[in-house]
Amino acid sequence: MPRIFMFDAYGTLFDVHSAIARVGAPLGANRDAISQLWRTKQLEYTWTLTMMDQSAAVNFEVLTERALDFAFARYGVNDAPLRQALLDAYLTLDAFADVAPALADLKAARNGTAIFTNGTQRMVDAAIGAAGLRPLLDHVVTVEAVQRFKPVPAVYDHARAAVGSPAAHEIVFVSSNRWDVAGAASMGFTPVWCNRTGQPPEYPGLDPVVVVQDLSGLGGV
Repeated sequence: MPRIFMFDAYGTLFDVHSAIARVGAPLGANRDAISQLWRTKQLEYTWTLTMMDQSAAVNFEVLTERALDFAFARYGVNDAPLRQALLDAYLTLDAFADVAPALADLKAARNGTAIFTNGTQRMVDAAIGAAGLRPLLDHVVTVEAVQRFKPVPAVYDHARAAVGSPAAHEIVFVSSNRWDVAGAASMGFTPVWCNRTGQPPEYPGLDPVVVVQDLSGLGGV
Protein backbone atom coordinates (compact mmCIF):
# COMPACT_ATOMS: atom_id res chain seq x y z
CA MET A 1 0.00 0.00 0.00
CA PRO A 2 1.31 3.48 -0.81
CA ARG A 3 1.78 5.86 2.05
CA ILE A 4 -0.49 8.85 2.37
CA PHE A 5 1.12 12.22 2.93
CA MET A 6 -1.46 14.27 4.77
CA PHE A 7 -0.92 18.02 5.09
CA ASP A 8 -2.30 20.67 7.33
CA ALA A 9 -3.48 23.57 5.18
CA TYR A 10 -3.10 26.91 6.96
CA GLY A 11 0.51 27.79 7.70
CA THR A 12 1.78 24.59 6.09
CA LEU A 13 0.55 24.81 2.49
CA PHE A 14 -0.95 28.29 2.54
CA ASP A 15 0.67 31.44 3.91
CA VAL A 16 -1.76 32.79 6.51
CA HIS A 17 -0.09 36.20 6.40
CA SER A 18 -0.45 36.64 2.64
CA ALA A 19 -3.92 38.20 2.96
CA ILE A 20 -2.59 41.20 4.86
CA ALA A 21 0.53 41.28 2.70
CA ARG A 22 -1.73 41.56 -0.35
CA VAL A 23 -4.36 44.10 0.72
CA GLY A 24 -3.40 45.33 4.19
CA ALA A 25 -1.29 48.37 3.26
CA PRO A 26 -3.86 50.77 4.83
CA LEU A 27 -2.96 49.28 8.22
CA GLY A 28 0.45 50.92 8.03
CA ALA A 29 2.98 50.10 10.72
CA ASN A 30 0.49 47.85 12.53
CA ARG A 31 0.04 45.54 9.57
CA ASP A 32 2.30 42.69 10.73
CA ALA A 33 1.13 42.88 14.36
CA ILE A 34 -2.50 42.72 13.28
CA SER A 35 -1.77 39.71 11.06
CA GLN A 36 -0.06 37.89 13.92
CA LEU A 37 -2.89 38.65 16.34
CA TRP A 38 -5.49 37.60 13.77
CA ARG A 39 -3.82 34.20 13.48
CA THR A 40 -3.30 33.82 17.23
CA LYS A 41 -6.94 34.52 18.04
CA GLN A 42 -8.19 32.32 15.21
CA LEU A 43 -6.40 29.32 16.73
CA GLU A 44 -7.24 30.27 20.32
CA TYR A 45 -10.94 30.28 19.49
CA THR A 46 -10.77 26.76 18.00
CA TRP A 47 -9.12 25.39 21.12
CA THR A 48 -11.25 27.12 23.73
CA LEU A 49 -14.59 26.44 22.04
CA THR A 50 -13.71 22.79 21.51
CA MET A 51 -12.72 22.39 25.16
CA MET A 52 -16.02 23.99 26.24
CA ASP A 53 -18.04 21.76 23.85
CA GLN A 54 -19.23 24.89 22.05
CA SER A 55 -17.56 24.28 18.69
CA ALA A 56 -20.63 22.77 17.00
CA ALA A 57 -22.18 26.24 16.83
CA VAL A 58 -19.39 27.76 14.72
CA ASN A 59 -16.97 26.90 11.93
CA PHE A 60 -13.48 28.03 11.00
CA GLU A 61 -14.74 30.71 8.65
CA VAL A 62 -16.79 32.31 11.43
CA LEU A 63 -13.84 32.13 13.81
CA THR A 64 -11.58 33.70 11.19
CA GLU A 65 -13.99 36.63 10.98
CA ARG A 66 -14.21 36.96 14.76
CA ALA A 67 -10.43 36.87 15.10
CA LEU A 68 -10.03 39.64 12.54
CA ASP A 69 -12.66 41.71 14.33
CA PHE A 70 -10.73 41.31 17.60
CA ALA A 71 -7.45 42.31 15.96
CA PHE A 72 -9.07 45.38 14.37
CA ALA A 73 -10.61 46.38 17.70
CA ARG A 74 -7.32 45.88 19.54
CA TYR A 75 -5.59 48.29 17.17
CA GLY A 76 -8.49 50.72 16.80
CA VAL A 77 -9.25 49.93 13.16
CA ASN A 78 -12.78 50.65 11.91
CA ASP A 79 -12.79 50.01 8.17
CA ALA A 80 -15.57 47.78 6.85
CA PRO A 81 -14.33 47.69 3.22
CA LEU A 82 -10.83 46.69 4.35
CA ARG A 83 -12.28 44.04 6.64
CA GLN A 84 -14.16 42.51 3.72
CA ALA A 85 -11.12 42.74 1.44
CA LEU A 86 -9.03 40.85 3.99
CA LEU A 87 -11.66 38.14 4.45
CA ASP A 88 -11.93 37.77 0.68
CA ALA A 89 -8.14 37.54 0.40
CA TYR A 90 -8.10 34.86 3.11
CA LEU A 91 -10.13 32.61 0.82
CA THR A 92 -7.34 32.66 -1.76
CA LEU A 93 -4.21 32.70 0.39
CA ASP A 94 -0.93 32.27 -1.45
CA ALA A 95 0.53 28.78 -1.46
CA PHE A 96 4.16 28.62 -0.42
CA ALA A 97 6.52 28.21 -3.37
CA ASP A 98 7.60 24.71 -2.32
CA VAL A 99 4.08 23.27 -2.16
CA ALA A 100 3.28 22.38 -5.78
CA PRO A 101 6.72 20.85 -6.51
CA ALA A 102 6.61 18.78 -3.32
CA LEU A 103 3.12 17.47 -4.03
CA ALA A 104 4.07 16.67 -7.62
CA ASP A 105 7.14 14.72 -6.46
CA LEU A 106 5.08 12.74 -3.96
CA LYS A 107 2.50 11.88 -6.60
CA ALA A 108 5.22 10.88 -9.06
CA ALA A 109 6.55 8.47 -6.41
CA ARG A 110 3.05 6.95 -6.18
CA ASN A 111 2.23 8.26 -2.71
CA GLY A 112 -1.25 9.39 -1.78
CA THR A 113 -1.75 13.06 -0.95
CA ALA A 114 -4.32 14.69 1.29
CA ILE A 115 -5.19 17.91 3.06
CA PHE A 116 -6.61 17.74 6.56
CA THR A 117 -7.76 21.09 7.83
CA ASN A 118 -9.76 22.98 10.42
CA GLY A 119 -11.00 25.10 7.52
CA THR A 120 -14.41 24.77 5.96
CA GLN A 121 -14.84 23.03 2.63
CA ARG A 122 -15.62 26.37 1.03
CA MET A 123 -12.45 27.93 2.39
CA VAL A 124 -10.08 25.15 1.46
CA ASP A 125 -11.64 24.58 -1.97
CA ALA A 126 -11.14 28.25 -2.77
CA ALA A 127 -7.50 28.16 -1.65
CA ILE A 128 -6.77 24.94 -3.54
CA GLY A 129 -8.39 26.32 -6.69
CA ALA A 130 -6.55 29.62 -6.54
CA ALA A 131 -3.22 27.82 -6.13
CA GLY A 132 -3.94 25.26 -8.86
CA LEU A 133 -3.33 22.32 -6.54
CA ARG A 134 -6.42 20.24 -7.25
CA PRO A 135 -4.72 17.74 -9.62
CA LEU A 136 -2.05 17.08 -6.99
CA LEU A 137 -4.43 16.06 -4.19
CA ASP A 138 -6.22 12.75 -3.72
CA HIS A 139 -8.25 13.76 -0.65
CA VAL A 140 -9.42 16.97 1.00
CA VAL A 141 -10.65 16.41 4.56
CA THR A 142 -12.15 19.02 6.86
CA VAL A 143 -13.22 18.78 10.50
CA GLU A 144 -16.76 19.94 9.69
CA ALA A 145 -18.34 16.50 10.04
CA VAL A 146 -16.96 16.19 13.58
CA GLN A 147 -17.83 19.78 14.55
CA ARG A 148 -14.70 19.99 16.67
CA PHE A 149 -11.22 21.27 15.95
CA LYS A 150 -7.67 19.94 16.09
CA PRO A 151 -5.99 18.61 18.16
CA VAL A 152 -8.94 16.72 19.69
CA PRO A 153 -8.44 12.98 18.92
CA ALA A 154 -11.81 12.53 17.19
CA VAL A 155 -10.83 14.73 14.27
CA TYR A 156 -7.70 12.70 13.51
CA ASP A 157 -9.81 9.53 13.62
CA HIS A 158 -12.14 11.19 11.13
CA ALA A 159 -9.25 12.10 8.85
CA ARG A 160 -7.90 8.54 8.86
CA ALA A 161 -11.34 7.15 8.02
CA ALA A 162 -11.78 9.70 5.23
CA VAL A 163 -8.65 8.49 3.43
CA GLY A 164 -9.60 4.81 3.62
CA SER A 165 -8.62 3.83 7.16
CA PRO A 166 -5.01 2.82 6.58
CA ALA A 167 -2.86 1.88 9.54
CA ALA A 168 -2.17 5.09 11.40
CA HIS A 169 1.59 4.89 10.86
CA GLU A 170 1.03 4.77 7.09
CA ILE A 171 -0.17 8.38 7.26
CA VAL A 172 2.75 10.79 7.14
CA PHE A 173 1.23 13.85 8.71
CA VAL A 174 2.95 17.16 7.88
CA SER A 175 2.21 20.40 9.70
CA SER A 176 3.96 23.68 10.43
CA ASN A 177 2.03 23.86 13.71
CA ARG A 178 3.92 22.02 16.45
CA TRP A 179 0.74 21.44 18.47
CA ASP A 180 -0.82 19.78 15.40
CA VAL A 181 2.24 17.57 15.00
CA ALA A 182 1.81 16.56 18.65
CA GLY A 183 -1.85 15.75 18.04
CA ALA A 184 -0.99 13.52 15.10
CA ALA A 185 1.81 11.83 17.04
CA SER A 186 -0.59 11.02 19.86
CA MET A 187 -2.78 9.15 17.36
CA GLY A 188 0.04 7.03 15.94
CA PHE A 189 0.50 8.92 12.68
CA THR A 190 4.03 9.41 11.36
CA PRO A 191 4.48 13.09 12.20
CA VAL A 192 6.69 15.56 10.34
CA TRP A 193 7.21 19.11 11.50
CA CYS A 194 7.66 21.67 8.73
CA ASN A 195 9.29 24.32 10.88
CA ARG A 196 9.10 27.21 8.44
CA THR A 197 9.86 29.92 10.98
CA GLY A 198 12.60 28.33 13.07
CA GLN A 199 10.59 27.79 16.23
CA PRO A 200 12.11 25.94 19.22
CA PRO A 201 10.92 22.41 20.01
CA GLU A 202 8.07 21.77 22.43
CA TYR A 203 5.63 19.01 23.47
CA PRO A 204 8.33 16.49 24.49
CA GLY A 205 7.23 12.90 24.11
CA LEU A 206 5.01 13.76 21.14
CA ASP A 207 7.87 14.37 18.77
CA PRO A 208 8.10 14.48 14.98
CA VAL A 209 10.09 11.75 13.27
CA VAL A 210 11.86 14.47 11.33
CA VAL A 211 11.93 18.26 11.17
CA VAL A 212 12.14 19.98 7.78
CA GLN A 213 12.51 23.65 6.98
CA ASP A 214 10.21 23.43 3.99
CA LEU A 215 8.43 20.78 1.97
CA SER A 216 11.40 20.15 -0.30
CA GLY A 217 12.80 18.13 2.59
CA LEU A 218 10.11 15.45 2.43
CA GLY A 219 11.93 13.28 -0.07
CA GLY A 220 13.83 11.42 2.63
CA VAL A 221 10.88 10.72 4.91
